[in-house]
Amino acid sequence: MFKNYIKIAWRNLIKNKVYSFINIGGLAIGMACFLIITMFIRHELSYDLYHDNANNIYRAVHHFKNKNSEVSQIWGSAPIGEALRSNFSEVQETVQFSGRCDILLTHENISFQESNCFYVDASVLDVFSWPLISGNPKTALEAPYSVVLTESTAKKYFGNQDPIGKTIEGGRTGGRANEGVYTVTGVMKDVPSNSHFSFDVLMSMSSFRQSNENIFEFWGYVDFYTYFLVKDGFNLPSFQSKVDQYLKENLPEDEAETYSLSFEPLKKAYLYSDADRQPGITGNLSNIYVFMVIGLFILVIACINFMNLATARSLERAKEVGIRKVIGADKKGLIYQFLGESLVMVFLASIIGLIVVIIALKGMQELTGKDFELRHVFDGFTMIIYFATVLCTGFLAGMYPAFILSGFKPASVLKGIFRTSPKGAVLRKGLVIFQFSLSIALIASTVIVYSQLEYMLNKSLGFNREHMLTVDFNYDAQVLNKLDVIKSAFLSNANVSSVSASRSVPGSYFPGAGTEIEIPEGDMVHQTLSLFEVDVDFIPHFGIDMAAGRPYSRDFPADTASSMVINEAAAKLYGYKNPNQIIGKRFSQWGKEGRVVGVVKDFNYLSLHQNVEPMALRFEPLSSRYLTLKIQSENLPNTIAEIENQWKSMVPHRPFLYNFLNDSFNKQYVADIRFKKLFTLFSSLAILIACLGLLGLATYSAVQRTKEIGVRKVLGAEVSSIVKLLSIDFIKLVVVAIVVATPFSWYAMQKWLEGYAYQIPINWWVFCLSGFMAVVIALLTVSFQAFRAASVNPVKSLRAE
Repeated sequence: MFKNYIKIAWRNLIKNKVYSFINIGGLAIGMACFLIITMFIRHELSYDLYHDNANNIYRAVHHFKNKNSEVSQIWGSAPIGEALRSNFSEVQETVQFSGRCDILLTHENISFQESNCFYVDASVLDVFSWPLISGNPKTALEAPYSVVLTESTAKKYFGNQDPIGKTIEGGRTGGRANEGVYTVTGVMKDVPSNSHFSFDVLMSMSSFRQSNENIFEFWGYVDFYTYFLVKDGFNLPSFQSKVDQYLKENLPEDEAETYSLSFEPLKKAYLYSDADRQPGITGNLSNIYVFMVIGLFILVIACINFMNLATARSLERAKEVGIRKVIGADKKGLIYQFLGESLVMVFLASIIGLIVVIIALKGMQELTGKDFELRHVFDGFTMIIYFATVLCTGFLAGMYPAFILSGFKPASVLKGIFRTSPKGAVLRKGLVIFQFSLSIALIASTVIVYSQLEYMLNKSLGFNREHMLTVDFNYDAQVLNKLDVIKSAFLSNANVSSVSASRSVPGSYFPGAGTEIEIPEGDMVHQTLSLFEVDVDFIPHFGIDMAAGRPYSRDFPADTASSMVINEAAAKLYGYKNPNQIIGKRFSQWGKEGRVVGVVKDFNYLSLHQNVEPMALRFEPLSSRYLTLKIQSENLPNTIAEIENQWKSMVPHRPFLYNFLNDSFNKQYVADIRFKKLFTLFSSLAILIACLGLLGLATYSAVQRTKEIGVRKVLGAEVSSIVKLLSIDFIKLVVVAIVVATPFSWYAMQKWLEGYAYQIPINWWVFCLSGFMAVVIALLTVSFQAFRAASVNPVKSLRAE
């Protein structure tokens, strides 16, 4: 019997090629999208789970409180590591990483500035599962000036040679003692892509200790990430209370009131942490929910197409059902038959969908930024989810048509007096409204996502970022010693209009500095400010406007030692609503004391995800890392080549590393841009599937009304009037869908926009545009088939009964 069901299902597929193509094609696209989304979500949820001890690894989160705010960050001080290891029996092992550092590494004549390096404790390979290809994991990072390279990094310097025991020279950067000759003691596999932070070079923490032992005992020096391995049966609430008590007893009273610790499981570091100063990338849980919803939307729309077409074609199957019932078929057997046909179609669609995913795999890697491989497609868990969804889809999509078709009365249908149920027509219309409501919501959401991204990329940030060429010399002492000479040489280039040196540029790393400023009542109040260490040219070079006072100036020699410029947000933080009122007030910051001489207008030195934070612009050119050149936009390749030649003549030992500030600043939006592309792709596919279903219904409607169309043409009806007749019912459904979709999409996107500090308003025209696009799409889809039906010779339509 089952074989017979399969044979009948296959014959129906071949007989009704158009409906089969629309149904199977729509389902295949839906299944492919669902599989890709499943792979993407699974990858996002898999971060850091590859570690053997993933369930028992935690990390410290540092909380700094002041009068007006609290800052939570992963970046903290060194003493917490030793405190956890020595005072809490729950802690089996600790490991600390330094802050990420850049270092110029040289082997023979090969030099690269490595930007993904950490100093780390020797215990790192006891806690984390990063296997060494060569070297001893127990001793690889014990000795000073030992280094472990990832496999790809080792190949850059040593090719196919065995690097163990060979040396590599490190250049001094950023105040850390990474100048010296390092011995390669290990090579490890590249860090998996599903790691919340990655690295290319690990240097022994004992090297760092040799440069400055004192900071490892100083709770106020922030430059470390602390992770620890706990024993089985670990109780986090109990441990937290013990740590709170320890801090209260061992820290000075003023520090204990402003500083506290909490702890995060490693498994939650990527998706669930909202702390600042992360050691690597973090994910977005709300985006996962969005893609889950879109995946379900696509499957639902595909199922609706199937149900609509199956029930709409019920007239063609009515006599078949009648005959089967007359010769003894029962309702149960007919249900099995039609469910079997449904499963056959869904199974074929799933195979086609699988092939589509395999073909599109490389493109999806580029689109998502994830390292998807064939093994991820055929991963056991993914395949279980996929084919379980195939079965569920087959049953759900086929259940209603199966019960409708199996319920026909043989006496009625064989007499030819069968009529479709009004309830069936209402259901089909309801399903069309539902799927187009989803489609319109996706169109509106796509417009809003695009508008928000364009707003972020093009909004005036309060400083000039166009045609700014940033040269990274990574605090090189030889560059700093002749900074003025290098700046003058660049300014001699006719294509360079201004030059500035600074430790940070907008969009890059900056430290936080404890800063005391005199408040209106006359007291000195301590706050933590974002810190830009700049030269005298920084403010005019970037076109930053003054809100009060003046910028640094060569006309005021005291600026080098006793002046400070802050932003408006910092002035407000200290209680000055009018920035003019803070001019002349005392300040103290990192050993420098003096007076506030200027307040710049707030400018967005970070992405528009965040509000402008209080900031100080400290005059400190010898702390610089970057040179920023404002260059002419004409003939950029020649200008860059000239600047590079100048650089090589002045700084022959260091590579010319440059980028454009606009490009580097916009890297903060890489995740947003990927989200936009993925959202647009899946939304477009969902709309395509909905249109396929509408095309199928329009085609069937035209076939059912063939004779009516023929009679109307014989009586003189124009093609345009017939097209209008066949299209108007569907357009009415789409208009109803617009009304249903508008409040839903408005609410959903309003929630999504809450993730941005700077948002676009959701304007009414977005929904008008979305509705208009939906009507046009539906009209084109339906009218195409309606025009074909209206153009048929009426003689052919009326020839046979």
